[in-house]
Amino acid sequence: MNASGSRIRAVQPPLHFFEVHERIPAEKTDVSILGKEIIFRNGRTAKNRFLKAGMSERTSTWDVEDLSKRGIPTQELINIYDKWGHGGFGVIITGNILVDPRNLEAAGNAIICRENDSQRLRDAFSRLTDAAKQDGALVIAQLSHAGRQTPVYVNRYPYSCSDKRLVGGVIKAAQPVPLALDQIKTEVIDRFVYAAKVAYETGFDGVQLHAAHGYLLSQFLSPTTNERTDRYGGPLKNRARIILEIMEAIRNETAEHFIVGIKTNSVEFQANGLNIDDAKAACSLMEKSGFDFVELSGGTLEKPAWMHERVSSVTREAFFMEFAEKIQPVFKKTVVYVTGGFRTATAMAKAVKSGATDGIGLARPVTAEPDLPLKILSGFCHSASDTKVNPDDFIMTFLVSTSQISQMGRLPTSVLTK
Repeated sequence: MNASGSRIRAVQPPLHFFEVHERIPAEKTDVSILGKEIIFRNGRTAKNRFLKAGMSERTSTWDVEDLSKRGIPTQELINIYDKWGHGGFGVIITGNILVDPRNLEAAGNAIICRENDSQRLRDAFSRLTDAAKQDGALVIAQLSHAGRQTPVYVNRYPYSCSDKRLVGGVIKAAQPVPLALDQIKTEVIDRFVYAAKVAYETGFDGVQLHAAHGYLLSQFLSPTTNERTDRYGGPLKNRARIILEIMEAIRNETAEHFIVGIKTNSVEFQANGLNIDDAKAACSLMEKSGFDFVELSGGTLEKPAWMHERVSSVTREAFFMEFAEKIQPVFKKTVVYVTGGFRTATAMAKAVKSGATDGIGLARPVTAEPDLPLKILSGFCHSASDTKVNPDDFIMTFLVSTSQISQMGRLPTSVLTK
């Protein structure tokens, strides 16, 4: 029995989707707090504290010319969520689902927009949500617009809030075109709302607005990229306006029980970027506007989180707990998740017990081991797989995780567990 009184099924080695040869050293600890339910402000309940965080899967259809053929989930992507759907998560968040077929994070992103909406698209997403819900997880569509982080091979003139081009980073980005005032509604707000409605109609339990890691909504929030002089620029309340308007519009077009969350940076780690005080003020606005949950992360492609020289690199394995502790007091009703760096059950349980976060977001560890939460809660293990890859080497960890996600898509769980 777990702390909420429900029975946890035993995990036997034949059910493991990927064999783990070695784990990160960790002591046995009381994980009962990780098995407790989370109740969101709209009344929905997550069965435990584990959240599968969004990652770029790049496993949907792609067509260079025909927008209607872009972004449809493939059987491989459904197989991937079939694995996580058997993994013991309380909440599963998809990787980037883009709302504009011309402004993508990468070719192969899933997309929901008027240009590609079809029965084929809706059937594929319905199958994905069914696969992800198999052991009771809430399934959330992460909605995103890449903005200036659109690769040049996808679009040579992507939209952004201003015309500041991405410098450095890990992609070759194009010169962005500032959105006109009327385009903020037609090309951004309306697209997010349309995608949210389709997500609702295809079985998702909610959506998460991606306003972190330098994507478009993050570009509006950040003083390093937002140079607008109209009502969407200047002071923080103006820079956050687009997010609050999207949220309100989604609420008006979906049911009361439909969850609306957001992923936002706790800090950007760059000069004149979003700092901890800005993040607290932004999160206060999100709390007051009624977001059901906030997932705290950090960094941009210009200054990624893994390059931050943090005190916690010695004392903690979780990247953003030091910032979460400062931000959490602004939340009264909004649930908080922290994602980034968690590898041992001890650190996960300690983080929740501290009160700085309500839940634990896992990303790259669950590409190697998609049922890690189930194993931790059952007492089968106490830490993630030791991949022998330097966690601060973003390129290598990205390539490893991308390869593992691809492997997850090869076969459905039913074949692996025969």
